[in-house]
Amino acid sequence: MVATVLIVDDSKLARIVVGKAIAALQPDWRRLEAGGADEALALFENEAIDLVILDFNMPGRDGLELAEELRGRFADLPIAVATANVQDEIIARARAANAAFIAKPVSEEGLRGFISGAALRLRSAGR
Repeated sequence: MVATVLIVDDSKLARIVVGKAIAALQPDWRRLEAGGADEALALFENEAIDLVILDFNMPGRDGLELAEELRGRFADLPIAVATANVQDEIIARARAANAAFIAKPVSEEGLRGFISGAALRLRSAGR
């Protein structure tokens, strides 16, 4: 199964780190990148995106606002919010948006549960 994952982070280095971790876990998956919410939403117009990993702290709309908007449009889209800002309020907001929470710095181990769960959901949905 080849899935397309969108990595949204205003830091190019953070996108590279997440991309490498995903490549180690799912080498066949296609990775797209966006530097912010507007760029990410534009990609949804032309791409079939299967799952999303969002940074929390971004200029303009933060990752939780984007997660809530995406959840409204794509009820079954696997979404994860990644941040070094590990606070109960942020974790609770991520859960309220039905998004996974991943602590930064992102690692293969930190992504493993989200990626394997997303792969299972995609397989069961026939993608």
